[in-house]
Amino acid sequence: MVLLSEQWYGFSDENISQIQTGGRMNKGELVEKVAKDCDVSKAAAEKALDSVLAAISDAVAAGDKVTLIGFGTFSVTERAAREGRNPQTGKKIKIAARKVVKFKAGSKLADAAK
Repeated sequence: MVLLSEQWYGFSDENISQIQTGGRMNKGELVEKVAKDCDVSKAAAEKALDSVLAAISDAVAAGDKVTLIGFGTFSVTERAAREGRNPQTGKKIKIAARKVVKFKAGSKLADAAK
């Protein structure tokens, strides 16, 4: 499922340097940046961000692959059951099979991280 294209979420070469802060960005800081960049209130930016995150979460929970072109792809994959070791005792333990969420960075995001 492709939700947004480059023109929708503003991920471009021009603003990639603004995204690179060298530190961490929490949800509040992301909301502030979106509000400023889109000239909307923080409440509107937070509502939009929550909606995007909910749409991604719902799609992944349903087993769909979510692709944001240039940014990356969220998907679910099955991890096989395997044998591991308890790090404290060294004893062998069985690790059950489970589903995990995977994220693969798109080309623009991967290039920005270099």
